[in-house]
Amino acid sequence: MRYLILCLTLCLTLASSAFAQPKPTTPAAPAAAPAPAPAAMPAPAPAPAAANKATAESVLGPGDVVRITVFQNPDLTVDNGRISEAGQLNFPLVGSVTLGGLSVAAAEQRIAKALRDGGFVLRPQVTIQVGTIRSSMVSVLGMVTRPGRYPIDVVGIKVSEMVALTGGVAPGGADVVTLVGTRNGKAIKLDIDLPAILQAGQSDLDLPVENGDVIYVDRAPSAYIYGEVQKPGQFRIERGMSLQQALAQAGGLTPKGTERGIKVHRRDAGGNVVIGDMGLNDPVRRDDVIYVKESLF
Repeated sequence: MRYLILCLTLCLTLASSAFAQPKPTTPAAPAAAPAPAPAAMPAPAPAPAAANKATAESVLGPGDVVRITVFQNPDLTVDNGRISEAGQLNFPLVGSVTLGGLSVAAAEQRIAKALRDGGFVLRPQVTIQVGTIRSSMVSVLGMVTRPGRYPIDVVGIKVSEMVALTGGVAPGGADVVTLVGTRNGKAIKLDIDLPAILQAGQSDLDLPVENGDVIYVDRAPSAYIYGEVQKPGQFRIERGMSLQQALAQAGGLTPKGTERGIKVHRRDAGGNVVIGDMGLNDPVRRDDVIYVKESLF
């Protein structure tokens, strides 16, 4: 009897477990989405790069013609603004501004300050382009067609171009010109080889001129020959000329002349005249005096 009751209890327990409904589970709340980052403010577009031909060290003066722009303010653009003899320029809103004697960078800052102080533009970005410079002059002297003082009409004009403005090197002028001026507060003196610039394409040797420069074109180097030659006298020394070429330019030897024992009178570094022998392949130097002897046989 006890065994029967135990079996009945076990069966009821199993039946209740089979029909028990699973306890519903509460779904987990979805994770909160991260808050969207605030949209970044677009950065202001940079000011357009101005093709400013003048460097910041260029000094403005009476007669100079400039173009002035203010970034994002097209109504303030000044085209072909000419600086007066008093060094002033009339600018929109602010009126007359003194720019004479200022560098390009300083002039930009002065106009910007005037616009800012007057409350016209909060943060003005001023750009000045120099078109024509009339206040800067260069002297071209020596063996040129029209020597004189010439204005720097175009910023960055070079030595060869200034020589061209004078009409070029005159007959009898040298190929190498001398530039005398000041750069970075120091005096300079440079010899500029025009054929190397124009024929060999060495444009880096052609320097831009600046206010106060002097370009001097010397006479072409020459030497003298006398004695037993067909055309004695002075002759021009061509580039790399040898004694043999000099004899050819003199028309060659006379029937009495000889290539042996040709003498040259040449000044040394101390200015003293030294007489020496000269071979046919030796170079001819400036102011040499060459003597061709008569043959003894």
